[in-house]
Amino acid sequence: MIKRYTREAMGRIWTEQNKFQTWLQVEILACEALAEMGKIPKEAAKNIRKKAGFSIKRIEAIEAETRHDVIAFLTNVAEHVGPDARYIHLGLTSSDILDTSMAVRLRQASKLILADCNTLLEVLKKQAVTYKNTVMIGRSHGIHAEPITLGLKFALWYDEMRRNRRRMDQAMETISVGKISGAVGTFANVSPEVEAYVSKKLGLKPAPVSTQIIQRDRYAEFFSTLAIIASTIEKMAVEIRHLQRTEVLEAEEYFAKGQKGSSAMPHKRNPISSENLSGLARLVRSNASAALNNIALWHERDISHSSVERVIIPDSTIIVDYMLNRVIGVVGKLLVYPDRMLQNLELTKGLIFSQQVLVALARKGVSREEAYKMVQRQAMLAWKEKKAFKELILKDQEIAAHLKPDEIEKIFDVKLQLRYVDTIFDRVFN
Repeated sequence: MIKRYTREAMGRIWTEQNKFQTWLQVEILACEALAEMGKIPKEAAKNIRKKAGFSIKRIEAIEAETRHDVIAFLTNVAEHVGPDARYIHLGLTSSDILDTSMAVRLRQASKLILADCNTLLEVLKKQAVTYKNTVMIGRSHGIHAEPITLGLKFALWYDEMRRNRRRMDQAMETISVGKISGAVGTFANVSPEVEAYVSKKLGLKPAPVSTQIIQRDRYAEFFSTLAIIASTIEKMAVEIRHLQRTEVLEAEEYFAKGQKGSSAMPHKRNPISSENLSGLARLVRSNASAALNNIALWHERDISHSSVERVIIPDSTIIVDYMLNRVIGVVGKLLVYPDRMLQNLELTKGLIFSQQVLVALARKGVSREEAYKMVQRQAMLAWKEKKAFKELILKDQEIAAHLKPDEIEKIFDVKLQLRYVDTIFDRVFN
């Protein structure tokens, strides 16, 4: 599924064609900057822009001999350009091209991920509004706690994804820096003006200071952000998986006509998309750990980070793009069962109102410790004998000394617990 998906927009960013095209773009812009400064003939820069090209097969053939990808690329470009190729890569080092062009491609990937985030936010908001007042049980430790609404779950996810979009915006800015400062970042053979010119043309900012490379804390922030996004998606997926359990079955993934859940059991309807998303999140988090390990390099540069990035950069961006698109489908087509939610809400025969009784007693002047004992006594009896909690409370003489029957009836109204749902929605969406 993921392999097929990479043929789309995100996959194209990480093709060899796009890689070499961005390398070429950086080299041409550097030549233009040198021409503007009078360091090379302007006609040479024009000729380079006109004739510069490459052949992936030819680059691969040259690299097989040179064992150096950038040299192979430059050799092939020179074959297209002719004598003026002597001005290409003048005063530059390989990482000037590699890191600056990578910033361009990471920006391209970021924009797709941000677009995905926006689409997911739209879907979450729509579902939050649709199910704003769909009452269900809230759970802590997997145990019934107090009522919530399904809309509040979606609102929570919306708010978290909005933070993720902000993080992604920041991460894109963090990696959007160009670096053309030479072998150890001192501009010994190329001036800062070249870096400024190239960066501006590419929509980047010059790195304030660099070594031979753009510093990898920037990449670590970027991939940590992807890991947080993936983890938020897993958070949604895990919740949907729990809600789809047979014993719960308050919601489930859409099950298409003709879809099969099991090779052995024809009755099965499994949350396969959510389970896939949980697994993929583990990969993205692992890649973020690798990016953090890339921060510390020897002196002004080694290449221990390079082999790692050849894997984690395309993998993480493609996976997160895929995860976002898949969770959009899962959330948008989620099957919801309000009647089952109400059935589950009543499973504990009113125990979910225990805190309301406790608070009411405390407001009548009973100490919290004594109120807790009174309520817990009847709660444990309700658990043990499967009796209606409200009836036990109404019959408790100690509680009756403080609360009238009509006051107890009001306590057991779910609307009391959900009276601030509108306020929460105003906070999230307004």
